[in-house]
Amino acid sequence: MQEAVKLDEFDLKLVAAILRDGALSNQGLSERVGLSASQCSRRHMRLIDLGVIKGYRAVVDAEMLGFAILVFVRVTLAAHGPKNTRKFRDLVEETDEIQEAHMLAGDADYLLKVIVKDLAALSDLVNGVLLAHDSVARVRSDIVLDSLKEEGRLPIHPEEART
Repeated sequence: MQEAVKLDEFDLKLVAAILRDGALSNQGLSERVGLSASQCSRRHMRLIDLGVIKGYRAVVDAEMLGFAILVFVRVTLAAHGPKNTRKFRDLVEETDEIQEAHMLAGDADYLLKVIVKDLAALSDLVNGVLLAHDSVARVRSDIVLDSLKEEGRLPIHPEEART
């Protein structure tokens, strides 16, 4: 596990502002954080260099692009060893429908967050991709009916800064 970096209150305010709106200019960050634009720019670059900020991406409305079905899929591997785990990881990497993949401790080995256009596409993914792969023994799918909260924010509290 990676050790947490030491950030002051301004760094935490900067991260919180970026999480709310990654497209903010340095001037916009300056107004939210209470530092000059140049100070915000230097701190921003430092956070990127430290690896605190890993990158940026757009948040897209999947339904507007025809992806109407969100599914959580629990996968149990056929065997537990480095070779089979690597084969499964490769499958995950090459499958665009898999948005997230998490190794678990519990009944299943992995939890996948999957997005597909319709139930036929889900069936194709489960039966034609996952279950057809020799690394996979069992699959259990849970279709999301409604999402109550989907945010990439973290519970950042600048007043609790570690200096």
